[in-house]
Amino acid sequence: MMHTSLDLPALTLLAQRSAAISQSCTCTPKSLAGWEGMPVSLKETQLREIATLVFADEEESTLDEYHPQDTYYWSVNAPIAPLYFPYNRCGIWECTRCGRCFLRYSEAGAYHLESRIRSLDPALIVDAPHADNGRVHRSSVAD
Repeated sequence: MMHTSLDLPALTLLAQRSAAISQSCTCTPKSLAGWEGMPVSLKETQLREIATLVFADEEESTLDEYHPQDTYYWSVNAPIAPLYFPYNRCGIWECTRCGRCFLRYSEAGAYHLESRIRSLDPALIVDAPHADNGRVHRSSVAD
């Protein structure tokens, strides 16, 4: 199923709705505040994709990361910057039992794909501009 890429206000609303859910659920067997491999206890059938942050083909999406305050990819407080990697490759997935939302994408390893997941925290969403609007810069070659 194709989804239209969410803009920042719509992403923020989904994150706020998700953060307000307080009931316990099997979708949160451990903290998913930072990027994690998909927990084996979380069944794929318990999640459904409801939106995307992808706005360009994968080959065109930048691999630049956004870490202005000495965070790094695995940091639980790393900002969620939609124009930057890995967020520019993420789908928004919702738990079918409780409605919590998660960011998900597949990381291409040397020999396999690994599904990564992170909670959608509204406090970490930032409107960080990217020089090439989140795309890979391709310099033109003069003849």
